[in-house]
Amino acid sequence: MHFSLIGLPGSGKSTIGRQLARQWHLPFIDSDHVIEQRLGCTIKQYFSEHGEAAFRDVEQQVLAELLAATAPCVLSTGGGSVLRAANRQALQAHSTVFYLQSTPEDIARRLRNDTTRPLMQGGDPLQRLQRLQQLLAVRGPLYLATAHYVVDAARQNASQVGRKIGMQAELAGLLTGQGSPGAAAD
Repeated sequence: MHFSLIGLPGSGKSTIGRQLARQWHLPFIDSDHVIEQRLGCTIKQYFSEHGEAAFRDVEQQVLAELLAATAPCVLSTGGGSVLRAANRQALQAHSTVFYLQSTPEDIARRLRNDTTRPLMQGGDPLQRLQRLQQLLAVRGPLYLATAHYVVDAARQNASQVGRKIGMQAELAGLLTGQGSPGAAAD
């Protein structure tokens, strides 16, 4: 069973995912990096040339392939991956999903110098905050509906959030022995 991380852009999915993968001795896969390798360009470039709908088609295909793999991994998903029902269903069926819940204000502080996320480009800090609030209004219910576990990631560093996820996974019987992943509990 895979361990998937979902949440708004900048919520820490990649950073925390890498940490968990090291701790659990699993491969780490960032779906955005796989998408960029497949496209041969950055998501930002593809987004601007082909639009969001075309990007979401590629994202859906890549997620389906990654989740179909039999070897367990820690998977960091794109912030908008939950927008498609097929992605939400695949994530729930083929992985244990952790929603890294954070406030738009915390994320805006983390993303203040970001130049890679297409939906967060341009505008002043207030406009970015408003954009994150809009994203949360649309995606928040989808994250909650998709997640097996909700982890409060607000005002905490990656190590603290990683420990919370590890404790939750251990309590749920998803880990065996010294932090190694075990068979997922049904």
